[in-house]
Amino acid sequence: MLTPTQIAGKAISIGETKASSKTSKTFVLAVFAGAFIALGPFGPQIASLNAKNPATGKLLGALVFPIGLLMVLCAGAELFTGNSLILIPVLEGKVKLFGMLKNWVIVYLGNFLGGVLVALGVTCGGSLSAFEGLANAVVNTAVAKCSLSFTDALIRGIFCNILVCAAVWISFGAGELAGKITGLFLPVTLFVLCGFEHCVANMYFIPAGFFAAAEYGTDAGNLSISGFLLGNLLPVTLGNIIGGAVVVGAGYWFSYLKK
Repeated sequence: MLTPTQIAGKAISIGETKASSKTSKTFVLAVFAGAFIALGPFGPQIASLNAKNPATGKLLGALVFPIGLLMVLCAGAELFTGNSLILIPVLEGKVKLFGMLKNWVIVYLGNFLGGVLVALGVTCGGSLSAFEGLANAVVNTAVAKCSLSFTDALIRGIFCNILVCAAVWISFGAGELAGKITGLFLPVTLFVLCGFEHCVANMYFIPAGFFAAAEYGTDAGNLSISGFLLGNLLPVTLGNIIGGAVVVGAGYWFSYLKK
């Protein structure tokens, strides 16, 4: 296991590689990450479906959700929330600000496409009809997320990416696969259990609600495109950037690298 200072050095190297990667490769890997993270939430929706106690259902879902990030970090993919840590090599002068922002935009768009494709696939493929009540649960989740106030979504986004980037940070320090899995599993389980908001996961959750409502005629309430993009995705994305880049990235740079 690497020390925090060694992990910070590794984060610089990884960030440099990400920022200098070809646009086409970065985008493809971002689509993979969006799909992996989308499959992470779909599993918990099934696992928690018939739980009589809401807290028990939440816990069951939280135990399944980390599989998505596990695939991103261990199989190789580009995830927007994890790439918040590219701010570390920027602060060290190893990566230009434009390089970080370019990576963020490309990865964000690729993640979005991956999440929407999975949402469309599980709907058109009949997966939402495999369990009674699943389609309704998917729609209800989307409606609940779009009903959050801007402030609530922002704060939940901050806490979410503090935990996600902590998971990524810990995985950087592990030398073996088992260590990576253990290190990332617990912080991600905690963020899901606490009900925090992850912008890439919501790129699946909310489109899946749209598709399920259209496919099965379920009442979608106040679900709308503006509610998705401006009411949820915007504040959650800003919160994720603050939590990942500012709190974890800048905080650890200041603590372990600043001369």
